This record gives sequence, C-alpha cells and structure tokens, in this order.
Amino acid sequence: MAVLGVDGWRGAWVGARLDGRTVELLALPDAAAVLAVPDVEVVGIDMPIGLSDTGVRACDVEARQRLGRAGSSVFPAPVRAVLRARDHAEARQLSVAATGGRSLSAQSFQLVAAIRGLDEALGDPPVERVVEVHPELAFRALDQRVCDPKSSVRGQAQRIRALQPLMDILDALAGAPPRVPAVDALDACAAAWSARRIADGTAECVGDGATDARGRPMRICW
Repeated sequence: MAVLGVDGWRGAWVGARLDGRTVELLALPDAAAVLAVPDVEVVGIDMPIGLSDTGVRACDVEARQRLGRAGSSVFPAPVRAVLRARDHAEARQLSVAATGGRSLSAQSFQLVAAIRGLDEALGDPPVERVVEVHPELAFRALDQRVCDPKSSVRGQAQRIRALQPLMDILDALAGAPPRVPAVDALDACAAAWSARRIADGTAECVGDGATDARGRPMRICW
C-alpha cells in the first residue's frame, strides 16, 4: 500500500504519495484533506504532533544534536497552551507562563495555526498512522553528502540525488501542482521515504518515550 509524506506550505500542505517508485505530488488545503488521501498506510508529516505542557521536547533536542550545523532547521515545538493564542503577543505570554520563562519566537509562532489544525484533525484518540517526521533527518540518513542549504541549487541537487535511487523524483517534480516550491516538494518526498520506513518497521526515532496530555507521542521518526 502507498504512504504519504507531508510538508507545510503557506497555510496549506504539500503531499507526496509514494507507491513503489512512483511518487505523486499533491496540493492539500488543510489537515483534514491530508487525512483524507485514500489508500495510504502511514502519513509522515513534518509538523509537531505531541506537545509538552511545560517545556522543551526531548525529541527536538536530540534531533538538533544529530543534525549538527543543520540543527537550526528543528524549531522548538510550542507548548500546548500556545494553541489557544490569538496572536504572537498572547502566545509569548502563554509560553512564558507554562515554561517558567521560555518565550516563543515569531518563526515558531508561524507554525501554530498548522499545528492547531493538525491537532484538531487527529482527534481523540489520535490517528496512529500519522507520525511526526523531519526531512533533514531523512536526507542525512539517505546520503551524508546532503550538506548544503535546501534553498540553494547545490542543496536541491544533493537532495534530488539522495532520492533518485528510491523514487522517480524527477517525474514527480515535473508533474508537481503549479506554484509548489521545490524545497517543499523535496521535503515532502523525504517525509514519504520516512513514512515507508515507518510502515516497514525499519524507522529510527528520537524522543524519550513520553506522550502528551492528549496521548500523542513526543517523537520524531525517519
């Protein structure tokens, strides 16, 4: 059965549906549309799922350590209280109150709407086939030569080279929905590779085994 990799894109989502070597890129308007993609065994999504009530997640710390210089690509997940914030100022106040002093960056706040939408779509109990992944962890596992920023020509070429042995990546990019950025498409494809490994039982994960207040695991897999 196919798997789906998903990356956030301007308030929506880019999906990469991987079936064998064939990968199809999709533009998905919201988390409900992500979960509605048919005949998908596992969804690997580059977005925090399990959220701490009081502080930093162990999986974020471990992921940054593994990535070294590229660790800045792992944004600290907000605490759960931040999901009810109406604006960045309120989000900062809620974060400081919950953590005992840690605020929330503007960059992290930009993810809050997507995290909230995903959290609502997963429901209670959460949809177990949806797993948090991170593309940079996948790319480093695929090919250690992936070392340049994904926004650069060198970085994109390195990522395409890493994916080519596993999927028909050039055909997928050539048939991508209009206006989908290459960086998000490649990240979705890396997430799809992670989803395939999760489905096969060969994935690696970071985290301390903890779950959050809604029963969602605080982990990142690839």
